[in-house]
Amino acid sequence: MKKIFTLATLIACLALMTTTVFAESSVTRIKDIAKVQGMRNNQLIGYGLVVGLPGTGDSDKIRQTINSTVSMLKSFGITVDTSNWKAKNVAAVMVTATLPPFVREGDTIDVVVGSMGDADSVQGGVLLQTPLFAANGEVYAVAQGSVSTGGFVAGRANSRAQKNFPSAGNIPNGAIVERTLEDDLGRNGQISLSLSSSDFTTASRITNAINSAYGGNVAHAANPGRVDINIPGYYRSNIVEFIATIEELPVVPDTIAKVVVSERTGTIVMGGNVSVDECAITQGGLSIRIQREESVSQPDPYSYGTSLVVRNAEANAKEEMSSSVVLPATTKVSDVIGALNAVGASPRDCISILQAMKAAGAIHAVLEII
Repeated sequence: MKKIFTLATLIACLALMTTTVFAESSVTRIKDIAKVQGMRNNQLIGYGLVVGLPGTGDSDKIRQTINSTVSMLKSFGITVDTSNWKAKNVAAVMVTATLPPFVREGDTIDVVVGSMGDADSVQGGVLLQTPLFAANGEVYAVAQGSVSTGGFVAGRANSRAQKNFPSAGNIPNGAIVERTLEDDLGRNGQISLSLSSSDFTTASRITNAINSAYGGNVAHAANPGRVDINIPGYYRSNIVEFIATIEELPVVPDTIAKVVVSERTGTIVMGGNVSVDECAITQGGLSIRIQREESVSQPDPYSYGTSLVVRNAEANAKEEMSSSVVLPATTKVSDVIGALNAVGASPRDCISILQAMKAAGAIHAVLEII
């Protein structure tokens, strides 16, 4: 009877020190857990010059800025003497952008500009025409426009004030797409879905949901991370509608049992499939307290002694009684955390004990610490 009362009390103390959150699988759309292969972004990069800076550009120590400026001016038939070059209104920058899927020539995309040299700020500067290359070395967009940083630099040396990072900025719609990626979606009569998290059970459920909606063996799970789908004949001329209907199909995703703990905040998040075997946990410790006290020692009257400051130190050690908790095999991790809280375990102690339980094989889940 005493053990039952103790267990009930421990479980009631669940939220005293540690926040516990449960994650259970629920019905969701295929669109939220998978995407069509081919719908991917592509990274672009280029090297350019930002001009028109009010003395906040690169110094004459950054030779690549000078060389780049001279090379650019030569393309316009202008010869420059660099012996006395002090153009602080120019900055060498790297320009990056992300090319979304299915964009066409003439579409615009945002670009990000970052200083390569010692420029204080690129705010208010103008990026000159800069080709943007993909990983295959081909030019897919060209960037140009006014740079906005959302920050500033004021003053010099010790009296300098700065907000955000004015050495980097962006140009909304600053690049024009010059080349379209090949669009082969469904050309061979087949599309593939890529799962956000590879899982055999989830891939099988997606396959069954699609086959139930369209009949036959339209879908086939090639592996835990990919489902191949044969486009029915009556959808060959309208692939977009076919994909849209597939994305709206409901499915219950499955995940591995996992417990995620945050040592910094004391938060524990667990999945619904986590189970715990019967185990015994012991929590105890030695508490040591040292007190310091200062007093004044006075000499006897009419003596030649002097007053002294005496420091007294007293150490007390107290060993607390260890608390043992035995939990049945039907216990959930929430019960374990509640029991640990009740015996005085801190969030850090809970994490250590969960690790020990995992090492002992008492917790059937992946333990991840962030």
